[in-house]
Amino acid sequence: MSEDLVFQTKNFTVGRHPQPFVSRADGGHLRIFPKNNEVSCINDLSVEESIELIRLQRVVREALMTAMNKRGVAVVWVNLEDLGNWAFKRGERPVLHIHVFGRARDAVKQPFPEAVNLPDRSTGFYDGFEALNQGDMKAIAEEMAMVFARPEYQDDQWGL
Repeated sequence: MSEDLVFQTKNFTVGRHPQPFVSRADGGHLRIFPKNNEVSCINDLSVEESIELIRLQRVVREALMTAMNKRGVAVVWVNLEDLGNWAFKRGERPVLHIHVFGRARDAVKQPFPEAVNLPDRSTGFYDGFEALNQGDMKAIAEEMAMVFARPEYQDDQWGL
């Protein structure tokens, strides 16, 4: 199991980004990946996988906000973004992944409510950004388990 793994479902993994676009103090950065790395975009998912992904995004969003607030980071919003453009810079086929950006009220490098700034890594913009730590990841995983246990997130409520 990867040291960056936070949670997994039947078809997806949730993990911290080891080189985040949003530093821990600014809200943190997670990514959702399909377990099938042949999936390039959301259109490659089956209907069942699409439903699972939407449900997972809702759970991750709520869990990240709740866990980080409990840990002293004032996350007031969470952005979910389907990116992948940078694979083309390397001449590679993109792999679907959803970036999950916590947005803290008192963020410095990625100030809220401005859009997340995503310059190329070569600019040095992200230098010094701190990834979520093991305690954060554990807290997020625990929150995710609690959210998934609620009746509205059970498979039968989602047609799964």
